Amino acid sequence: MNIMYGYQCECCSGIVRPKLVEREAFKHKLGFVILENVTIGVCDQCGNRYYDAEILHTVHAIATGKRQPEKLLSIPVAHLSAANPAPVA
Repeated sequence: MNIMYGYQCECCSGIVRPKLVEREAFKHKLGFVILENVTIGVCDQCGNRYYDAEILHTVHAIATGKRQPEKLLSIPVAHLSAANPAPVA
């Protein structure tokens, strides 16, 4: 069994299980990186996420330009303040 999975969650008494996710976003000090179709560890009770070293090295390589991304996405950015309140649904 992969040591990344099957152990007790650090946040609760749940068990970390492998989960294939369509998209997972990572915040790096140089920006955001999104990995697609990646298997991560997810607690079966609280949902806390766990990433192995290969995933984190890949995020770093893409963020620093050592590895080229497969595509670039445009991300909307806005400020939320009293002068510009969010619409009420």
